[in-house]
Amino acid sequence: MSNSYQLHQGSVPLLISMPHNGQEIPQDIASRMTSAAMEVPDTDWYIDRLYDFARAMGAYILMPRYNRYVIDLNRDPKGVNLYPGANSTELCPTTAFDLSDIYLAGQQPDEQEIAGRVEKYWQPYHQAIDNTLQELKKTYGKAVLLEAHSILSHVPRFFEGQLPDFNFGNGDGISCDAELLAQVQALDYSPYTMVTNGRFKGGFITRHYGQPASNIHALQLELSQITYMNEPSDQYNEEKAAQVKEKLKMLVQCLINFSRC
Repeated sequence: MSNSYQLHQGSVPLLISMPHNGQEIPQDIASRMTSAAMEVPDTDWYIDRLYDFARAMGAYILMPRYNRYVIDLNRDPKGVNLYPGANSTELCPTTAFDLSDIYLAGQQPDEQEIAGRVEKYWQPYHQAIDNTLQELKKTYGKAVLLEAHSILSHVPRFFEGQLPDFNFGNGDGISCDAELLAQVQALDYSPYTMVTNGRFKGGFITRHYGQPASNIHALQLELSQITYMNEPSDQYNEEKAAQVKEKLKMLVQCLINFSRC
């Protein structure tokens, strides 16, 4: 446990990381942000609520306290763009998904402040990921990491048109065993659409920690928020969520089964 994240201890070799689930902004940062940014519109809304069933299934669950506007936990700390040539937000974002400014004029973080945020917020979360995966591997001989994300179905900054519902990524094959991906792809996601390694191939966490040769397998799911929310608002839709949860339960069980074999 840390004051910057929560780690639920599980009983199976599956860790579900939710790096964009946090909503808080420290006051010293909030005082320099725009009123629109204070609403943290680019949050992966309700991911903890959507995966609440996973605790009873034995999964370890890791969630940050603070919002991605403080620091993006799924970015390379050196600021490397994982999608060369594509429009992407920074390690410490200065613009929202709609390209509006996050900070008041002249109030963006400088290099020294960004380094401080890496140490204070980024490092503890990643240490928790690494420690947990190593513990699971030592105990069970294998570890599986599910990177749980969500995003609006329409974000022109990042992709054209409407995003598929289930967007899986394993870094074009590098972060998990091909058999695991095949089992995930073989599940029945209907009536939802599904794609693998499309616009979202897995962020820094998936690509960095997924080491299938060492029996650590990582997979990212970017879920379209239209499957469980009343877009374009941030309202949770119970009926929609109940339906998509059945598919998520199926996915989590698949990952658990793989982790045990």
